[in-house]
Amino acid sequence: MSSLKDPIDAVRALWRHCALPDEALAHLRLSGAEPALPSSFPIGTAAQASLSAAALAAAALWHQRSGRWQQVSVEMAHAAAEFRSERYLRVDGGPAPELWDAIAGAYRCGDGRWVRLHTNFPHHRDGVLRLLGCGHDRPSVQAALQKWEGLAFETAASDANLVVAAMRTFEEWDQHPQALALRELPVLTIERIGDAPPRPLPALPRVDARPLSGVRVLDFTRIIAGPVAGRTLAAHGAEVLLVTAPHLPSVAPLVIDTGRGKRSCQLDLRDADDKRCLHKLLHRADVLVQGYRPGGLADLGIGPQEVARARPGIVYASLSAYGHLGPWAGKRGFDSLVQTATGFNHAEAQAAGKDTPQPLPAQVLDHAAGYLLALGTMAALHRRASEGGSWLVRVSLAQTAQWLRTLGRIDDGFGVPDQRIEDISDLLEAVPSGFGMLTTVRHAAHLSETPAHWDAPSVPLGHDEPAWQS
Repeated sequence: MSSLKDPIDAVRALWRHCALPDEALAHLRLSGAEPALPSSFPIGTAAQASLSAAALAAAALWHQRSGRWQQVSVEMAHAAAEFRSERYLRVDGGPAPELWDAIAGAYRCGDGRWVRLHTNFPHHRDGVLRLLGCGHDRPSVQAALQKWEGLAFETAASDANLVVAAMRTFEEWDQHPQALALRELPVLTIERIGDAPPRPLPALPRVDARPLSGVRVLDFTRIIAGPVAGRTLAAHGAEVLLVTAPHLPSVAPLVIDTGRGKRSCQLDLRDADDKRCLHKLLHRADVLVQGYRPGGLADLGIGPQEVARARPGIVYASLSAYGHLGPWAGKRGFDSLVQTATGFNHAEAQAAGKDTPQPLPAQVLDHAAGYLLALGTMAALHRRASEGGSWLVRVSLAQTAQWLRTLGRIDDGFGVPDQRIEDISDLLEAVPSGFGMLTTVRHAAHLSETPAHWDAPSVPLGHDEPAWQS
C-alpha cells in the first residue's frame, strides 16, 4: 500500500493550489493520528485536511477584514466524527428518520459483476423498478438483476436518467474515459468568469464578529456535499438562505443535519413571479452554491455565466458527481455510487478480505467535497476583495475520490474499533430546532477568536420567506 501523506502536507497542497497567503499556515494546529476509522484509506486525514483548509480560509478572510490572525486547531477524531454527522443525528433523544430506501444497496448481476442502486428519491426508485420490471423488495430486485450484465445495466439506467453504478477496480476505473478526462484536473478549480471591480468585505462590525459576517449565500443544494458547504459557510457567520421548491424530493435526516445555521425558502423557478423574486435575492447575494444535476440550473437561466452577468462579483460554487469534463460530465451520481464506480468499494473489500463490495466507513466523498467547496468559495471571496471579478468554483465527487487516493493507504486500518456515538459524547451538543431537540456533532474546527457555531436552528423546508434578513 502507498505511504500515508501527513495531514499538514495535505492542507498545504490545498492551500497553495487556492493561492491563499502562506503566512496563514503558521496559525494552524493539527492533532491526532490515523487510523481514525476502520478503513484501509486515511479517512481521518481526508476529514482533517479538508475541514482544516476551509477553517483556515475563514481565518484568512478574518485577517483580510481585521488585520489580525487567529489560531485554527482541528483534532482528527473530531473531524472524522463530523464526516459522519448524519449517522450521529438524534431527534428528541431517539433515532433520526430513516435515510435509506428499502432496495438501495449493492447487488450481484448475472455476469458476477456488482452494481449499486441509489433509490432514495421516489423517481429514481420507481425508474429502477420499471427498468427491472420487479417489485419493491430486495429479493425481487436481486432476481431481476440476475438477467443483466452489470455494465449493461449501468448503461441502461444512465440512459434512463437513473442513478446506478457498476463496481470497478481501480485499474478498470483508471482506464475509463471519464477517469482519463479528469486525470489532469486538480481537486478543485477556481476560475475567473467575469469582470467586476474589487469588492473587499466591509470592516467587521465587532471585534469578535465571525469571518463571513455580512456575506449572503444562496444555497441550491440537496443531500450532503453541497449542503455541508453551505453549513460550513454558516458556521463562520454567513447568512445562508436555502432555496428549494415544493415539487422537489428531499431526504428528511439530511435536511435536518445540514440545515443548521440556514433559513429555508421555496421558489419554483419555472414560475415567472418566483424567478423575479430570485433575481431580487441574487442582486444582493455574494455567493451562489449549487449541487443539482449538471445543467439543471442553467436550463432555468441560473447558470454561472448568466448569474455573473446579472450580479457582477458573484462567487458561483458548483458541485457535480463526475466533473465538468468527459463523457460522464452530465451523469447524475451520489457518494455511494461514485465510491463504487471509481474502485473504492473493490479496494476496500480486498483490504478487508471480503468478496462483497465494502463501502468506506463514511460518506467521505460527500463530506470532503463539501468542505472543499467551502474552501474554494472563501478563496474566491479573498481574491475578489483584491482582484475583483466574478468567480466559478468547481468541485466534483470523482475529483475528490482522485484526491483521496493521493493521501495513501493504511496497512492495519481495520484494527481500530468503529467510532460509536457513545465514544464521542464530548463532541455532541443538544440544540432545539424546528424538528424537536436535536443531538448533533459540533463543528470540529476551533478558531481562537471567532468560534464557529450556528446561530439558527434547522427548520422545515420552506419555513421562511424568500428575503434577506440584513
